[in-house]
Amino acid sequence: MEKKYNIESLRFSQGFLCIKIDSNEYRFKLSVISKSLAAASEEELNNFKISPSGYGIHWPLLDEDLSIPGL
Repeated sequence: MEKKYNIESLRFSQGFLCIKIDSNEYRFKLSVISKSLAAASEEELNNFKISPSGYGIHWPLLDEDLSIPGL
């Protein structure tokens, strides 16, 4: 499978999703991108899986998915 995006790091800080993709850093306000993520516990937020292609992120405890292009 061809890798679309190289997600180098992903973390949460003060209500933001902080993500480094292809050497570029981005910050997204959780309440804007996902109500589920905004209301989630630290444990739920930190339990995520990045798709092999780097195209998306899945939170199994929340049944939540985000695509990189959708951000």
